[in-house]
Amino acid sequence: MSSSAADSLQNPDFESPPANVTSQVFLLTKANSIPGWSFNGTVWYLTASAKSSFKARHGHAVGLGENGRINQTIRGTADGYWDHILSFNLAAMNEGCAADRHAAVNVTVVETSKVFVLGGNLSRDLWERHAFYLGGWGRGDSVNLEIASVGSNGSCWPVVDAFTVKRNGMPRWYEGNMLANGDFEVGPAFLSNSSDGILLTDEPDRLISPLQQWSVLGTIKYIDSKHYKVPQGKAAVELLSGDPSGIQLDLKLPTTTTYTLNFTMGDGNDACVGDFVVYVQIGVDIHNFTMQSNGTGSATPRSVRFKADSSRETSVSFYSLNETRAGGGVLCGPVLDNIVLVGSYGERIELYNGALVFSLFIALVMLVV
Repeated sequence: MSSSAADSLQNPDFESPPANVTSQVFLLTKANSIPGWSFNGTVWYLTASAKSSFKARHGHAVGLGENGRINQTIRGTADGYWDHILSFNLAAMNEGCAADRHAAVNVTVVETSKVFVLGGNLSRDLWERHAFYLGGWGRGDSVNLEIASVGSNGSCWPVVDAFTVKRNGMPRWYEGNMLANGDFEVGPAFLSNSSDGILLTDEPDRLISPLQQWSVLGTIKYIDSKHYKVPQGKAAVELLSGDPSGIQLDLKLPTTTTYTLNFTMGDGNDACVGDFVVYVQIGVDIHNFTMQSNGTGSATPRSVRFKADSSRETSVSFYSLNETRAGGGVLCGPVLDNIVLVGSYGERIELYNGALVFSLFIALVMLVV
């Protein structure tokens, strides 16, 4: 279960301006702050025009200069406990420096922070959209969100815009699949007017990953069915070129059962042409699956059978190593969707208070291991 939480973030796209804006690059002062946000250091309120070197979603954005940072307190507005996922746009004030990987911001909430760097070859737009796990809370709770500039390159300060917070419910397991969120439907929020996906960067801890239940290896792209070819449902993941680029989860599987791992491999209809190779590593065993992509949205079901060889956790990962580029030199790669794990006796995995519990269903008898 997911829902929008836009009402918990004030002025998320900066369309409510400071008072008395007098220029397209307006330096904020204590008397001219942005409604809903506090700030420190050098911060500009930016208004896009045909002559400006940046573009904003609706025409306005915020530039973060030396020691520049913006803050807002986010308050829980929904009953129950929800995971909250932030997504936002990142660009550079100087368009020409985007490929140099100098523009970067540090996102901090509570005691967690992460640096996001403008890649320059990961998006079809001048903007990149990123996602960050804010934490879990409910009605009446509050957290402070801070976005700060990183580095000291005066010619390549970062620009941010279009903040969105999405509420996701706790993981769910359904009959016929031992994995939660194997279809990738639970993740960050897509912008309706953005033709590109959301970049998810390296996150080894699945419990704080913006892609629920999955660790992220390298950089992947979270894509939607409105702008890409998605094999099933409304979302999928695209493995970009990396060292590696992929997803992973760790499962504690009984060794007495044979398992089948099914998934769909394809391309996102994004002109990504080339030879795709997806490596599926289960424990120490590596399987490779190949396809020739013509970039027009083909998809093929794949599967692998295996037995868990240890009573310890079994790592299952999907990753790509080879480099493929679409038009404009944008990195692209194989699309994954509809990952299903089944056991010969119908085991399933449940998450309870952060721990994995395994159940064996035989007829009407349930044994919890």
